[in-house]
Amino acid sequence: MLDDTPSHWTRDHYRITTDRTELWPHLGAAVEMIRREHWGGELTLATLERGAGQSISFVVLEGTRLVGFARAITDLATFAYLSDVVVAAELRGQGIGAWLVACILAHPDLQRLRRISLFTRDAPRLYERAGFVHGTPAGRSYMELRRGS
Repeated sequence: MLDDTPSHWTRDHYRITTDRTELWPHLGAAVEMIRREHWGGELTLATLERGAGQSISFVVLEGTRLVGFARAITDLATFAYLSDVVVAAELRGQGIGAWLVACILAHPDLQRLRRISLFTRDAPRLYERAGFVHGTPAGRSYMELRRGS
């Protein structure tokens, strides 16, 4: 289990938390939400449980209902990769995604990192507004090893 600092934010009738005691009951709903997205693939609850245990996971709650989710996969020292960022389809365009990203970037354990990265096909403007830029520094190339689908 990652040794991160549980954090909480509140806005209007929404709440974001990274507290694992509040996260675990919502992972099934997070899997369903993610699998509805074109990038969600065949994610299983077991896979998300394993990943969430090794990440800082953010849940967006409206009362007791999960309406957003994201993970920062990190070593808590130099790097984080944002993954599984999703907001309920019926609530998009209301600023919840921007607030979620702002909370991720404000998390106390992510303040000293050299780099936070992500991939997006659908929401580049969301991340640009938060300060993310396209591409890599001159002379470097993004590479990956893909296994399976």
